[in-house]
Amino acid sequence: MKYSINLLPKKEAPLAEQVMYFSLNYLRYIIVITQLVVIGVFFYRFQIDQQIIDLKESVDQKKEIVQVVNPLLTEAEIITKRTATSEDVIQTQTHFTRMVNYFLAQFPESATLSDLKLDTNSLTIAGTTTDLPQLQSFYSLLKTEKKFKVVDLSSIKKTDYGYDFNLKLANYE
Repeated sequence: MKYSINLLPKKEAPLAEQVMYFSLNYLRYIIVITQLVVIGVFFYRFQIDQQIIDLKESVDQKKEIVQVVNPLLTEAEIITKRTATSEDVIQTQTHFTRMVNYFLAQFPESATLSDLKLDTNSLTIAGTTTDLPQLQSFYSLLKTEKKFKVVDLSSIKKTDYGYDFNLKLANYE
């Protein structure tokens, strides 16, 4: 075994030498690490810039799509409104047709119509009948079936030809 003993004490290095030693040994690592961070940030900046450019292009494309589709959407809204209006008209006509068909199906054979006024939801009838019991059963049928909320037999007059009557039917369901 070999031992080495240094009997001379180590000299305390002055501050300038300590700074020089630190800068030569450790500062170069700090500079290299700093340069690596700067290079990494630089490349990251390229990546972020490319993403920003891509996003701007996609926004421009979407603006163009909206500009192209906007007239189509406007036309679709107009067609939707027209369709809704036509459906309402068809529904009103269907309701009106059902109301008239129901009335004509129940109307007695012995009666004749002299005046028929049609509104969207009501019928006003003036007519003549020779058989008063049939008119009475017709009136009772209309009352019991309750297809019309208002069934008003306003007048019956005896004439030379039979009985003249006025009937108002309203609010068909």
